[in-house]
Amino acid sequence: MISLICRRHPKMLCRAALSPLVRSPGRCFVLPPHAIAAISRLYLPRHNQRLRNESIRCWSNIPFITMPLSRAHGKSFAHRSELKHAKRIVVKLGSAVVTRGDECGLALGRLASIVEQVSMLQNQGREMMIVTSGAVAFGKQRLRHEILLSQSVRQALHSGQNQLKDMAIPVLEARACAAAGQSGLMALYEAMFTQYSICAAQILVTNLDFHDEQKRRNLNGTLHELLRMNIVPIINTNDAVVPPPEPNSDLQGVNVISVKDNDSLAARLAVEMKTDLLIVLSDVEGLFDSPPGSDDAKLIDIFYPGDQQSVTFGTKSRVGMGGMEAKVKAALWALQGGTSVVIANGTHPKISGHVITDIVEGKKVGTFFSEVKPAGPTVEQQGEMARAGGRTLAALQPEQRAEIIYRLADLLTDQREDILLANKKDLEEAENKGRLALPLLKRLSLSTSKLNSLAIGLRQIAASSQDSVGRVIRRTRIAKDLDLEQVTVPIGVLLVIFESRPDCLPQVSALAVASGNGLLLKGGKEAAHSNQILHHLTQEALSIHGVKDAVQLVNTREEVEDLCRLDKLIDLIIPRGSSQLVRNIQKSAKGIPVMGHSEGICHVYVDTDASVEKVTRIIRDSKCEYPAACNALETLLIHRDLLRTPLFDQIIDMLRVEQVKIHAGPKFASYLTFSPSEVKSLRTEYGDLECCIEVVDSVQEAVEHIHKYGSSHTDVIITENEKTAEFFLQHVDSACVFWNASTRFSDGYRFGLGAEVGISTSRIHARGPVGIEGLLTTKWLLRGNNHVVSDFSEHGSMKYLHESLPLPQRNTN
Repeated sequence: MISLICRRHPKMLCRAALSPLVRSPGRCFVLPPHAIAAISRLYLPRHNQRLRNESIRCWSNIPFITMPLSRAHGKSFAHRSELKHAKRIVVKLGSAVVTRGDECGLALGRLASIVEQVSMLQNQGREMMIVTSGAVAFGKQRLRHEILLSQSVRQALHSGQNQLKDMAIPVLEARACAAAGQSGLMALYEAMFTQYSICAAQILVTNLDFHDEQKRRNLNGTLHELLRMNIVPIINTNDAVVPPPEPNSDLQGVNVISVKDNDSLAARLAVEMKTDLLIVLSDVEGLFDSPPGSDDAKLIDIFYPGDQQSVTFGTKSRVGMGGMEAKVKAALWALQGGTSVVIANGTHPKISGHVITDIVEGKKVGTFFSEVKPAGPTVEQQGEMARAGGRTLAALQPEQRAEIIYRLADLLTDQREDILLANKKDLEEAENKGRLALPLLKRLSLSTSKLNSLAIGLRQIAASSQDSVGRVIRRTRIAKDLDLEQVTVPIGVLLVIFESRPDCLPQVSALAVASGNGLLLKGGKEAAHSNQILHHLTQEALSIHGVKDAVQLVNTREEVEDLCRLDKLIDLIIPRGSSQLVRNIQKSAKGIPVMGHSEGICHVYVDTDASVEKVTRIIRDSKCEYPAACNALETLLIHRDLLRTPLFDQIIDMLRVEQVKIHAGPKFASYLTFSPSEVKSLRTEYGDLECCIEVVDSVQEAVEHIHKYGSSHTDVIITENEKTAEFFLQHVDSACVFWNASTRFSDGYRFGLGAEVGISTSRIHARGPVGIEGLLTTKWLLRGNNHVVSDFSEHGSMKYLHESLPLPQRNTN
């Protein structure tokens, strides 16, 4: 228990369980009288001021997690990613957030979720304050209940039960409702915060508390004392006595802000207390450039001072005194005072349970107010530019798109020295920081041979792209003079996220150009210099036909998770990188399909009829040629009859010479007296000179093992028995299944596709190495002559023919 001592009257006023931060036995805090009053309103009994044992609460043993949070107040945060450093935070709950849809009573589930999030942040060591609405709505509910009860009793006594349904509830005055609801609202907050071992204190303010210097100092002192003791202050305007707001008196400069609603109160409080972040929760997603719900309304991700002219404000929310215009004015006032602001939706059932914590983590939620404008376009603007540029690109002649790709191939060889110099900077920075494993360093590295191979692949793409877009793949005569065609068209805007592989940028760019798609590229920061020069060369090639904007490199601080939420700008996400990256993107993508594979667990099965000459050669190439690749061998399956044979010994000797670390599968380990380290999991992608060896009894068991532990990427059989090989080819359900060939052939360039955007293990749309064909979809073109469906009815004049028509000859030059 903590004793609260009044400075003016040095005697114990009350005993209250404070936060876990200050719960050491016998510890006393000396508080000013106004701080004691704020706490007493919650913890003293309502009907008398005498202390009772019931008012004493004990704290649970929930661990208190502290985190180093410190920041000199003065300037607001420039980027969302910096919000995680916010120490002192004000959360403003609008009337629409706190109240139910019928405007009578509180949204208890929503309020409980908000309290949980505030408690979580408070227990992380942050200083949380809440500016809340809801007293009027709660009071309205109580007064309506009292009035209905009173009326029902009177009418039951005088008029009979039949007239109860005709009772009319009088219009309730807001001040009376506030007076009736304030105590109940605070009791509810107290009960909720108690569940998280957090103490809350009530503070009611009016405009005079800010404009009277003595009262302002008292308020400031009270809040600082409460925060020092890890207590959450809950602040509200004293609506029971507050006068009506004066017109045109709100937010007239930095030093004269009128507290006319909780938006202006929250802004004034945030600046007064030098808070790092003000979160304003409302019933809309954030600030839109026009009224939400209108056809062209777009959510503004980041709002800068001076952008007010570009915004058209609508009406205010269904409840409360302020509208979005009042929120923006309050936000800009707080921003000018050094406090960062985010306006977000606190009512949406899918996000309200984590909206506050998401904002503090720096996720793209709502509208972020910033004083620092980025040098380049936002990612939303880049998405729109890629969409427009892609449509222009698709409208070019096939020869023009091919010219762009040929030009890019030439630039890769002509500018070789500049590219390798930029890549050298990336490699040096990565090595100095020691943040990349050896396999990733290999992927990061560019060389003359790599650039030459890239140029050759790009020229293949250009040569094969002549009739990719607009190719007719089906023609049907529906009826006389009514012909239907199915033609290929671009998917739209692609988002390709890649890490540690700058060679991906020109490959994917060429495929996007060939297929007429707009492209957003998000590369890893470890390849920043390489990506920058390669993108510059790509735009130089695009400029020859005026479609420079079709390929955009995202250089902002956008997190991958935020990019995956841009479902109105992006049509397909293609991740190129580690299995963890792919899994994270698949989890984060909201309404956007993801093409790719999460893992490359490739198998090679050595059958009893395998050729001695082929086995070691294929295994060496599959594992050792480029072990970091997703199509490298990870698990070697060997038929049981081959154990303790010369062939088996040759395989082991070759792996030892190549310095491949061997992990034994469970069955393989059981055959050995002294076995290698037993594998931890048969579903492991090593990405290095390591592999697992396991024993199987038959080709059927090999297939079952692949289906159970594989990733449907690439699997190989080595055998001279054609029947066994065909069984394997037909029964293994993977994107690529080979007979007597290395797993490393699973590649767009080696398949003759020129390059690939990735290897897909999906069963929808595209599978295996994805080249131009996988970046196209189709649309239907119907050409008629005054045709209507009613003509084809039972008594109509026309009949369906549904005749297949020959396709136009493809251009193979």
